[in-house]
Amino acid sequence: MAWKVLIANRGEIAVRIVRACRDLGLRAVGVYSPIDRRGRHVLLADEAYALPGDAPADSYLNMAALLEIARRAHVDAVHPGYGFLAENPSFAAACEHARLTFVGPPPSVLAECGDKVRTRERLAAAGIPVLPGSGPVTDADARAAAERIGFPLLIKAAGGGGGKGIHLVRSTQELPSALRLARGEARTAFGDDRVYVERWLAGARHIEVQVLADTRGHVVALGERDCSVQRRHQKLIEESPAPGLSSSMRQKLLQAAEHGARVLGYVSAGTFEFLVDGDECYFLEVNARLQVEHPVTELVTGVDLVGQQFRVARGAELEIAPPVPVYGHAIECRISAEDPHDGFLPSTGTVHALAEPGGPGIRVDSALAPGIEVTRHYDPLLAKVIAWGTTRAGAIARMKRAIAETAVGGVATTVPFHLWALDDAAFQSGAYDTQFAGRWEARRPRGDPIRAVLAATAFAHMEAGRMRLPPDRQNGRWQKIAREEQFREK
Repeated sequence: MAWKVLIANRGEIAVRIVRACRDLGLRAVGVYSPIDRRGRHVLLADEAYALPGDAPADSYLNMAALLEIARRAHVDAVHPGYGFLAENPSFAAACEHARLTFVGPPPSVLAECGDKVRTRERLAAAGIPVLPGSGPVTDADARAAAERIGFPLLIKAAGGGGGKGIHLVRSTQELPSALRLARGEARTAFGDDRVYVERWLAGARHIEVQVLADTRGHVVALGERDCSVQRRHQKLIEESPAPGLSSSMRQKLLQAAEHGARVLGYVSAGTFEFLVDGDECYFLEVNARLQVEHPVTELVTGVDLVGQQFRVARGAELEIAPPVPVYGHAIECRISAEDPHDGFLPSTGTVHALAEPGGPGIRVDSALAPGIEVTRHYDPLLAKVIAWGTTRAGAIARMKRAIAETAVGGVATTVPFHLWALDDAAFQSGAYDTQFAGRWEARRPRGDPIRAVLAATAFAHMEAGRMRLPPDRQNGRWQKIAREEQFREK
């Protein structure tokens, strides 16, 4: 009898996992909130079951409902995708307790990787460079830590991610307010108000390494991805190989990621994130899950990362041995329901028209279809357009064509930003860093500041109302994550 897999997610990643199940001869079981009942992942799955409500706490964060569906459907395994419960050690442990295979790292690894301070300490002790920083600090200790590390610096949440609880501090005078804001955001999002201090590197590049590891101690790095085009710590464009990266730096990053995975006892697919500044690299954190941008690596290596996750989950050895060859160049643009002309404010509505690109070298990972409702409840990511070429210039040319062919009627999207970025001289040369996206903000016409403040305030109230749960529905930091945290990217 074929292995039966519950896909505890929605949107394009649920579609991606259904297709992997098809390729491997596995049966896919989908779940859906009421608003997602016409979703593409529901139509493609072999079976699909309704979740109680639309809010994340009632649907894709509802552990009890998901486990009950797993029991009713008689599944063998649960694939969490990314975001929602993908990095929740309690959910992984609950799956194990229910005798379900969790397609991802074991609960102990998820718990360790979720504590950024602890992970930093372990990998630093193993010889992997980290930025100057501190352990968790009290407000009283923060000033001394800041003076030792030097300004500018970042106040960062110890137990979270997704850009939450991170504040740039340029002087001692800014420290008290930054600490207050970071603690408040961390407490709301993660149920953990611990923060630490870390040096900020202006002009650095954000580069991550994809790893795969099996239960028998085999670890392999599958190249790097440059994720420097980001806004408020949220990625917008990713590419592989990283442009202009020296072979010596590439080897240093790959070796650090493989070594880090062995130190942590890592299993399944994961990503080690680094900042690269000249000839130096510094470990940031581990994303203990499949990444949004995993197709970039798949296109340049030919490795099916979701398929490898299933292989590892079933106890098999990796079929891949280092070094993994890389062919050509791949770029990914995230198409999100956000208005780049209005401060990337979220856009909601019903998709009434759709044009998705195609042609040589183009892959589209999407759950879009006319009639789909884009709601406030979930992350605004709609689709990913990935272009491959034999050269970086060829991949950019294909991506420019593909983005120009992309249109979503009914909601604003990030397409205008991508058209601008792909045509920018700094991006085309590869000489860009984490400050690149800020240039779009600097060039765009300023809207009505009162309207912007009112819109942001209204959205904050909407989020707070949606995220509020009665005490009996709370499950630690995870009940707070919802929309932005579905795709926890740094």
